Amino acid sequence: MNLDGVTTGTVLDHIQAGKGWEIYNLLKLDKEECTVAIIQRVDSTKYGKKDIIKIDGDTDIDLDILGYFDTRITVNKIRDGVLEKKVKLKLPERLVGVLECRNPRCITSVEKGIPHEFRLADREKKRYRCLYCDTVYKEKK
Repeated sequence: MNLDGVTTGTVLDHIQAGKGWEIYNLLKLDKEECTVAIIQRVDSTKYGKKDIIKIDGDTDIDLDILGYFDTRITVNKIRDGVLEKKVKLKLPERLVGVLECRNPRCITSVEKGIPHEFRLADREKKRYRCLYCDTVYKEKK
């Protein structure tokens, strides 16, 4: 299968195979006015299989969400058909509005409108703590 390249926009490469739609939804790309292509299960010498998302148009990508989701993703910024910048992701120090605190006594559970904010507590274990109540975030199983 062959898809045209991006003239000006962003290419998200090295997405774990089968996770392209999840990233599409996390980044709310359905709200963008530009063309978006999700290519799934492409052969990769590095990972076996991978997904790719091509966004043809200028749009702001939340690198914190991507870094939290998977640091292996590569963000390629394209301008006039030429690779302008390649960004390697890392775990963000802070996450705002991405995770939700599950502590029923946390102020974010009681007061509406307060953004859920977490700070990186342990890079090795990818562990985040709520800024308000210090609860460790645990993903749902």
